[in-house]
Amino acid sequence: MGTDEKKIAESVAWRPGGAVKRAEQALMAEKSRVLRPFGLTVPQYAAMYALSLAPGISGAKLARLCSVTPQSMATVLKTLESRGLVERRPSSDHAQVLVTRLSRAGQALLRKADAEAVAVERRLVDAFTPDEIALLRELLERAVVVLAGTGHDDGADSF
Repeated sequence: MGTDEKKIAESVAWRPGGAVKRAEQALMAEKSRVLRPFGLTVPQYAAMYALSLAPGISGAKLARLCSVTPQSMATVLKTLESRGLVERRPSSDHAQVLVTRLSRAGQALLRKADAEAVAVERRLVDAFTPDEIALLRELLERAVVVLAGTGHDDGADSF
């Protein structure tokens, strides 16, 4: 490490943001790696997973749950539909609203992809004791609560 890099690293060592970001990037990179053989991105997998639990959920709610913009979710759903993994039909209540559900092919692919994504999460959880995992969750939730006052947290969960 050069002098400039060392100076910067020492200056920001107390800041937790870098560690949180590196952990998130490592998790997303590993999920991306295990989902790639299924032709899925993490947002596509997250959308399919959410749809498996709440068929017909609105695109806006799906976007919030998957931590993407509504525009990005529209693209995700269009791609999944073109691959035959989701079906979108007009709502019987509102003609302008599309009801989205997993197709049979989508359900089958999700079962396989989910096993791989769960294995990544399990590997992470298994690196800690149950008390450490509980503490990690508590600390991360506290961080969310502290930062939510800034108006930048949308309350979305990530898969």
